[in-house]
Amino acid sequence: MPDSLMYQQDYFVVLETNQPEQFLSALELLEKLKGILHKLKFEDLPPDLRSFESQEAQAKYLIDTSCELDVGAGEYLQWYAVRLEK
Repeated sequence: MPDSLMYQQDYFVVLETNQPEQFLSALELLEKLKGILHKLKFEDLPPDLRSFESQEAQAKYLIDTSCELDVGAGEYLQWYAVRLEK
């Protein structure tokens, strides 16, 4: 049986255009995605995100199902779950 630790997503490394890599908690990533989604036009959203009522629901969906968001030509936003150890 797989170890449940393999499926925990407590922390993420975030890669963004012209920014150093960041380590964010799941809550921090959720807030970051909500802010970015707020700035995007509805028609620029991927089709699967358009069916959600709130930006929070859209952000949660992205965290659960994706690792990147198209934020414009020549720009990128990617996130990957990581396990931080002391």
